[in-house]
Amino acid sequence: MVQPSHPGNVGSAARAIKTMGFQNLVLVEPKFPDMTTQPEAIALASGAVDVLEHARVCATLEEALAPVTLAFALTARVRDLGPPPCDIRQAAELASDHLANTESGDTAIVLGTERAGLTNAQIALCHRICHIPANPEYSSLNVAQALQLAAWELRYALLQAAGAAMLPASTAQQADPGAALAPSEAVLAFLKHWEEALIQIEFLDPAHPKKLMPRMRHLFSRSGLTRDEVDMLRGVCTAMLRKTKATGNK
Repeated sequence: MVQPSHPGNVGSAARAIKTMGFQNLVLVEPKFPDMTTQPEAIALASGAVDVLEHARVCATLEEALAPVTLAFALTARVRDLGPPPCDIRQAAELASDHLANTESGDTAIVLGTERAGLTNAQIALCHRICHIPANPEYSSLNVAQALQLAAWELRYALLQAAGAAMLPASTAQQADPGAALAPSEAVLAFLKHWEEALIQIEFLDPAHPKKLMPRMRHLFSRSGLTRDEVDMLRGVCTAMLRKTKATGNK
């Protein structure tokens, strides 16, 4: 973050990158020397105070980028001069490939100030210009929000490259047997029960069935019914038959 002036944005940035699995936050020429210990920064870090505590503070962008082998200048404005542009998803893919194929590779997302963004001279220190394809009529993203998007795209690219799971692991101790697909015999038994119930409520005329039941079979076949769903639907059939018999006995 180049010349950050709002402690809250620094705290929010720390939270943004930690939620995506990153830890290294670098502040270049911050407005306050104690930016990371400001109460607002700590409050908005919301559990990511460790990122603030280990944040590196540099006097210049050159110093911050000294160990970096691939840097992306995040900007909303089109720059006629400077490094080649890419969008944020392409940047994440490039960063992932770079880290995988470069020994001791180090990448960075560089963001400017809220008021003016990055200067042309600062962008010239980076390897690529990076854009977030936001609403062209209102592309005003808070720097912490922009960093959250960048961190998310990079995390997604890294997880995808590693073949890692994208969904959270189940906390269930055992697999739910009712969630398994119902066997064919259970589905066929349900369809017979269903047909009986439809006849009973006079929705299906057995003398003139037309194509109702074949269509019903196709419908339920496409659904991929589970054991629990078959049991539930058979319960509906039983209730339908019970109700019509009770009505008929009055």
